[in-house]
Amino acid sequence: MRRTLIHNATIVNEGRSVQGSVVIENGLIAEVLTYGKEPSAPCDEIIEATGCCLLPGVIDDHVHFRDPGLTHKADIFTESRAAAAGGVTSIMDMPNTQPLTTTLDALEQKFDLLNEKCIVNHSCYFGATNDNYTEFNNLDKNRVCGIKLFMGSSTGNMLVDKTNSLLNIFNGTDMLIAAHCESQEIIKKNTDYYKEMFRNATDIPVSKHPFIRSSAACYASSELAVRMASLAGARLHVLHVSTAKELRLFSDESLEDKHITAEACIAHLLFSQQDYKVLGTRIKCNPAIKRQVDRDALRNAVNTGVIDVIATDHAPHLLSEKEGGALKAMSGMPMIQYSLVSMLELAEQGIFSIETIVEKMCHAPAKIYGICKRGYIREGYQADLVLVSHGERWEVNADNILSKCGWSPLEGNTFRWKVDKTFANGHLIYSDGQVDETYRGEELRFNY
Repeated sequence: MRRTLIHNATIVNEGRSVQGSVVIENGLIAEVLTYGKEPSAPCDEIIEATGCCLLPGVIDDHVHFRDPGLTHKADIFTESRAAAAGGVTSIMDMPNTQPLTTTLDALEQKFDLLNEKCIVNHSCYFGATNDNYTEFNNLDKNRVCGIKLFMGSSTGNMLVDKTNSLLNIFNGTDMLIAAHCESQEIIKKNTDYYKEMFRNATDIPVSKHPFIRSSAACYASSELAVRMASLAGARLHVLHVSTAKELRLFSDESLEDKHITAEACIAHLLFSQQDYKVLGTRIKCNPAIKRQVDRDALRNAVNTGVIDVIATDHAPHLLSEKEGGALKAMSGMPMIQYSLVSMLELAEQGIFSIETIVEKMCHAPAKIYGICKRGYIREGYQADLVLVSHGERWEVNADNILSKCGWSPLEGNTFRWKVDKTFANGHLIYSDGQVDETYRGEELRFNY
């Protein structure tokens, strides 16, 4: 059996950074060697990693790969290429596609597409509607990552806004419920207000987007979700928390003791309201990017354990679909390729430690979702690994963007960190700018 040695890296894992080496064999981490320990047997290949950091592969619990039905802007193959280049080895895809992943047939079709086209490991959510909760008991809990609940407006029939339906969902499953929380009632009221203010304009300026999809809209919905989950004893994961006020709803207790967890997304950790002046609708997303005080509170919550996971909400659109303002421009942006290096850049600035980044992007998703044998550098675990280096600055530009939409809100930004190599199941899927487009990742499995 072929053995590969990643030699003399700084291994960042489980809260510490230590010099060492890792042996990959048969798709697994066969040996983790620290304090000068040598491999137990000769290795067929040696990858010299002196000066590099070896991390577990990133697990992104929140992506929109747009497949099926919206493939003019992205598809599973193109976006998993971008994931591999970004050090992301596992993804969980959202259900607001065409058709919606809200029936068992559509779910099977989604899995077929993922197995056919996805370069990285994968699962997908089953989307809740006002009336499909009776299907939850028919889901394979070892295969489906969770239930996606849109408590804010979304595509098609996925807005769940009936109290009885919410009660049925929260009381109807022991699976993880991942919720998008924004109050549609408050959003509508705010929209009407700004439509009247700009009644002679063709659209509302994008700078008003965070006032339309306001902090109050986020808090009201998140508070309702937390209250319902608490009463039902449900397992709730609140996605893309965007406000300082919402953080009051969550605990800093040990992750193992939590039934209610919170996610922050890359865009909300990087950008603030003032960035609309330069980036405009390129950073328009739902929930909206808000004040700098919100961004800074989110960063602090990552460090204190109130925020449990960092994800991307990778949601590509064509630039032509981003034209307009707060009403007409589509919400969402491609983020997956540069998510890890963006967070490592914040570590460079002293905002996070590299150990915290690994906890929030690798370990915590594995814990929260109960992912089998991934998310850590441990012997016997799948060899999902990313090798990163720190050197000369490089720039995000059209030549290195792999997402199908061909743009990034980070264009023109420079980074000193870069992803050198990404391994999925011991297979080298990305190396020095090249993706192995022939490889297909594995389905994730979950412990229930």
